[in-house]
Amino acid sequence: MRWGCRLPRVSWGPGLGRGLQSADERIPFLIHWSWPLKGELPRGLPRAFVRHRGSSAGSGPPSRRHGSLFQGTSASAVQHHRQNLAEWFTRLPREERQFGPTFALDTVHVDPVIRESTPDELLRPSAQLTLGHQHPLAGLPPLALSQLFDPDACGRRVQTVVLYGTVGTGKSTLVRKMVLDWCYGRLPAFELLIPFSCEDLSSLGPAPASLCQLVAQRYTPLKEILPLMAAAGSRLLFVLHGLEHLNLDFRLAGTGLCSDPKEPKAPAAIMVNLLRKYMLPEASILVTTRPSAIGRIPSKYVGRYGEICGFSDTNLQKLYFQLRLNQPDCGYGAGGAGISITPAQRDNLVEMLSRNLEGHHQIAAACFLPSYCWLVCATLHFLHAPTPPGQTLTSIYTSFLRLNFNGEMLDSTDPSKLSLMAYAARTMGKLAYEGVSSRKTYFSEEDVRSCLEAGVKTEEEFQLLHVFRRDALTFFLAPCVEPGHRGTFVFIVPAMQEYLAALYIVLGLRKTTLQQVGKEVAELVGRVGEDVSLVLGILAKLLPLRALPLLLNLLKVVPRVFGRVVGKSREAVAQAMVLEMFREEDYYNDDVLDQMGASILGVEGPRRHPDEPPDDEVFELFPMFMGGLLSAHNRAVLAQLGCPIKTLDAVENAQAIKKKLGKLGRQVLPPSELLDHLFFHYEFQNQRFSAEVLSSLRQLNLAGVRMTPLKCTVVAAVLGSGRHALDEVNLASCQLDPAGLRTLMPVLLRARKLGLQLNSLGPEACGVLRDLLLHDQCQITTLRLSNNPLTVAGAALLVEGLAGNSSLTHLSLLHTGLGDEGLKLLAAQLDRNQQLQELNVAYNGAGDAAALALATAARDHPSLELLHLYFNELSSEGRQTLRDLGDAAKGRARVVVSLTEGTAVSEYWSVILSEVQRNLNSWDRGRVRRHLELLLRDLEDSRGATLNPWRKAQLLRVEGEVRALLEQLGGAGS
Repeated sequence: MRWGCRLPRVSWGPGLGRGLQSADERIPFLIHWSWPLKGELPRGLPRAFVRHRGSSAGSGPPSRRHGSLFQGTSASAVQHHRQNLAEWFTRLPREERQFGPTFALDTVHVDPVIRESTPDELLRPSAQLTLGHQHPLAGLPPLALSQLFDPDACGRRVQTVVLYGTVGTGKSTLVRKMVLDWCYGRLPAFELLIPFSCEDLSSLGPAPASLCQLVAQRYTPLKEILPLMAAAGSRLLFVLHGLEHLNLDFRLAGTGLCSDPKEPKAPAAIMVNLLRKYMLPEASILVTTRPSAIGRIPSKYVGRYGEICGFSDTNLQKLYFQLRLNQPDCGYGAGGAGISITPAQRDNLVEMLSRNLEGHHQIAAACFLPSYCWLVCATLHFLHAPTPPGQTLTSIYTSFLRLNFNGEMLDSTDPSKLSLMAYAARTMGKLAYEGVSSRKTYFSEEDVRSCLEAGVKTEEEFQLLHVFRRDALTFFLAPCVEPGHRGTFVFIVPAMQEYLAALYIVLGLRKTTLQQVGKEVAELVGRVGEDVSLVLGILAKLLPLRALPLLLNLLKVVPRVFGRVVGKSREAVAQAMVLEMFREEDYYNDDVLDQMGASILGVEGPRRHPDEPPDDEVFELFPMFMGGLLSAHNRAVLAQLGCPIKTLDAVENAQAIKKKLGKLGRQVLPPSELLDHLFFHYEFQNQRFSAEVLSSLRQLNLAGVRMTPLKCTVVAAVLGSGRHALDEVNLASCQLDPAGLRTLMPVLLRARKLGLQLNSLGPEACGVLRDLLLHDQCQITTLRLSNNPLTVAGAALLVEGLAGNSSLTHLSLLHTGLGDEGLKLLAAQLDRNQQLQELNVAYNGAGDAAALALATAARDHPSLELLHLYFNELSSEGRQTLRDLGDAAKGRARVVVSLTEGTAVSEYWSVILSEVQRNLNSWDRGRVRRHLELLLRDLEDSRGATLNPWRKAQLLRVEGEVRALLEQLGGAGS
């Protein structure tokens, strides 16, 4: 979960460190939603800021130098084609729409760096395992989209451009944006653009179809202008995306020549003749492909090669994060609460992340790939912005892999048609799991090589390995840039190692030698077992051989033994997973969500115990991902990626996990580990499973855990549907707000004791608490609201809740800023509640009159037994009057105003001093010192007035406690 060592922060350049400054400055990012599809930008808009590195957005309106080829009806058809393409390419997957209602590719796109390369550089074989990303070379300026078809260095016209890049560099996004640029008139050099998906063409197989038929089938508006394609010349652009899906054969014996766009041929043959420039020789062609498929096009047919290098400097990364994170959110709220992230919070996230990119080199290396920038943004949205219903951390990582690997085969020419993601799960998952099991995140070249080459024996397997190394290895691994670990490799983001390790386990790819041999034996016995059993059964009836039934039973036992071995293996994995989740490895063991946020935003992570080894690693996300991958939604997505998890395996893994959680989950956990436990259940997304495992949970102690909107959603989702009552819910010092209270309402309704101290809750929160107390399912008997700025307005709302509540017996309003008005309000409304037994309004700045009014109301209350009034602004006469009032009302409420009662020590002296001790760091020290000095004077007066030696001893003891507290205050003050 950690990105590595913290390095010194560096302030980032002017302009990039600020969020979007004003509404006017936000116009360029949102304007495309209102653009009519007429090919023109609104005047005066700074296009250069929308598209970085001089991309095609900076081009002017369509050139009329050569005159328009399409006029009249043809122009209308092209315009219709533009509108259809724009409608299709602006549709974004659900994973993108989570970033806001105004999110669109035009508003957030930053062009990756494109570096021109040569055929010799492309096809030169690599002698050793190299994972370093190639940065643009000095002297070779990056290419913009508008420059791809410029004449080459020798002045020759460029007609065919091949853009290549590994998985995650942004090929698909670049093509999508280029098509949209043309739709909006920002590629004036081309009057007609026809995009083809090579994956779509490969699905057609060898069925013959002409180029005109392929175009007409996919783009109906172009039917009437097909005869004009040949006359379009270089102003016609074909975009062939994903060439690796097509197996092209440029040999004349394999693919004959064809120049007629109307002649039916296999789609691969059509593409070959287009690339040969034998069909439509004047047309421009843009091809995108993975590096392993570059050689499928002979270099003599290619005018320019361009490598998509990603975000090779932090300025591009920061621009991407600015544009994406400053999108208005969708306003998802837990339970429809309408929680929303403010612009100030967005700006703060952008600033913290940008500073970390400047000073923390490993995350900057990770964000070299635009796809990982998406993952960082999605994770930050998950942690800080409103969470869409049902979204989990595991679903984010699974969706991330679907966006990058969906439908991708490792090698389209291989008969096995192996999924690229399945191959990655087998190889990178093995490396990841070995790292988790041996507690390391840094891998040597030998570690990587051994995992990649394990079990590779045939030529076909070596060819698949070569393709994976060229196309996808750098998607998962990167050279470590941290001092002291040079020459090693790390997973690009730390959480990806834990995700792949969990995937490796749930897919059943981890097998011991005993399991492998046992499986083969069990399969062999299973194939012949029925026939042999039938024969032995017949012989046992015909011949008096007593050994045959025994042999028959032994044959039946073999598969059961193998099942037991597999079951023991699952239990061992579940045991390791549970121990990892409940491992107290950090001196201040932050919960896993805070650790993730700290690793991304650069906040100092949890400190280690001084006695721990410095290189010890934490893998608390590993069990979370294991649970998340077993959920039905993620299993369905993984099946699309070619990594199906069998239902029976999922059930058996869940049973093993439940067995271990049931044993270890009954112990009392520290607050942060308890939240991790609940987060595991949230990732698992199985209410029945969670209800069974958590049925023994009676105390929810999350004191000190920073309860963000996400954490409130997690707790409410996991515990909100339970039926058993919670004896105590402790949410003290959790930075709760009214929205968090609304989210947690289903859990709070099941609590008997509710602690909300030290949360800065104001009058708005009291409105939520009023609704809670008035709810017909409310079971709360004790409510602690001490050290919250409730004020008189909040007290008025609480009184409304008290009037209609029938369960509350103990209420603490200690240090809540009620003042005289608040106590008088309570005094006037106290009789509306008939069940209250204890009321604490100490340290509220109230004077004698307000305190006496409340004490008088308490004396007449039918059920109130105890009223706390100490540490208020009471005079000596007022304290004596209140003591006398308590003595006169025998059998009525007792009033606690001091450490003494007459000449004896009050039986509540320890309660008062413990409150002081507990709040010593948060209360006004001068004011507390003054109150303690008054209490000390009462003790001394009482000691002087009594002759009872036992009472004198008790008073001296309490005096010593008070003096010790005064010394603490004095020492801290000095």
